[in-house]
Amino acid sequence: MNPSMSTSPSVPPIQRHRKKPEEPLWPIYSWRERSTGTRLLYITECQQANEAIESLSRGPMGFDLEWRPNFVKGEAENPVALVQLANEDTILLVQVSNMREFPDKLRGMLEDRDIVKAGVGIQGDCYKLYRDWGISMRNCVDLSLFARSVDNATWKGRYGNPIGLARLVETYEHLSLPKGKVQRSNWEAAPLSLLQQDYAANDAHSGLIVFTRFADMAKVMESEPKRLYYTFDAIEGLLLQPSSTDKWVAANPEYDPGPPPPPRPPRPPREPKAEFLITNSNGGGGGGGGGGDNQAPRPQRQPWSPNPRQPRFQPSAAGNERQSDAPGDRSRGPPSQMTDNPNASGSRRGGRSRRGGQAHT
Repeated sequence: MNPSMSTSPSVPPIQRHRKKPEEPLWPIYSWRERSTGTRLLYITECQQANEAIESLSRGPMGFDLEWRPNFVKGEAENPVALVQLANEDTILLVQVSNMREFPDKLRGMLEDRDIVKAGVGIQGDCYKLYRDWGISMRNCVDLSLFARSVDNATWKGRYGNPIGLARLVETYEHLSLPKGKVQRSNWEAAPLSLLQQDYAANDAHSGLIVFTRFADMAKVMESEPKRLYYTFDAIEGLLLQPSSTDKWVAANPEYDPGPPPPPRPPRPPREPKAEFLITNSNGGGGGGGGGGDNQAPRPQRQPWSPNPRQPRFQPSAAGNERQSDAPGDRSRGPPSQMTDNPNASGSRRGGRSRRGGQAHT
């Protein structure tokens, strides 16, 4: 390249300003700090899962599921990859996606009617676990419904409206439960990263902590809410009342939803765009428009033409008659009377040159 030649300045890269995540209002929740004597077991083999579950102490358990996200719109969800369980001294992360069959001891514990399984949005998890692995669950507690039943003064609105686990942890434990990108990570990866293991353990463990607090609040209430208000069985994908064959619905006749929210103000009418408003000096509505006293009909837009110049000539009727008399004769008449016959010698197709005008000789 000639050094004397000037070159265009390089274009600076586009600066993309990403929104910074909001600072948590409370300290970050950590199962290690909340329960110092708790152990974490990450299991990828069926036999190990059976042995670990057999040695667990019986009692309420925090419950959650994870599966690999699907980023293709319209495709079916991936099957359950991880089952998370937490009791007072152990957190189990059972990666069933790495197993050929579902552990028998894990199945038995989920179907045990004497062991509480507590979680947020647990109805959907129960249905997915049955659809993917054919597992039924008993004694399931929805923490959102439990919160509305024992602390109606704090939570208003429809009884079935969900309350996120992070919000419950902030309200009752004064700790933040961040989600972040790990929530949408690959839960079928083997082994799971330490970040994934901590995230899954915090979800199950915090569910147990919140359930324990609600159970203590229910015991000191003047009228303890019935278990039916927030507890159900999920048998073959159907939600049933505990230890019954009757259908279960999320309802609590003792719950006060509070006053309804104020109605939304009506939207103001949309004003027509300024480019379509034309003032009529005579006060009439315009010819045939009927659009009001000061509004004329919408003007007609002229079609766009690539060649705004007018043609130099227009073929006449007399010229057309002469063309029909002598279609191949190019010596008679002015250029406006030339033939458009494509078979004639020296003529162009369609009678037009490549520049878009009329053919000339």
